[in-house]
Amino acid sequence: MATTTKKMLTNRIAERFGLRQVQVREIVQAFLDECIAELAKGNRLEFRDFGVFETVPRAARKARNPKTGEVVVVAPKTVVDFKMGKRMRLLVNLHRTEGQQEPRQEEAAQPAAAPASPPPSQSAPPPASE
Repeated sequence: MATTTKKMLTNRIAERFGLRQVQVREIVQAFLDECIAELAKGNRLEFRDFGVFETVPRAARKARNPKTGEVVVVAPKTVVDFKMGKRMRLLVNLHRTEGQQEPRQEEAAQPAAAPASPPPSQSAPPPASE
């Protein structure tokens, strides 16, 4: 899995539309800033075929520190929830199923392993006589 950065996306968009990278970077950043501002106000963002972003309150809860076992109180918070749109879901799942059909290079290069037989020293004990 590769990571795509905002810079990579803005460079691709600039090249696609013949615009300067600086202009595209400013537009993309302005778009992201507006999205953040709307979510901060508690508004829902809906982008048809892409998905829906909305804020969801999380109540305070008790959790356990896995290292010490100590019970700690986690403060209430607001998180952003994302639900994929229809087109995104279709394309992401299509890409995922296509990717699963092709074996990874390491697997394709190695021959299939034969089933392992137990070593002679660990063979099954003889049946007990009654």
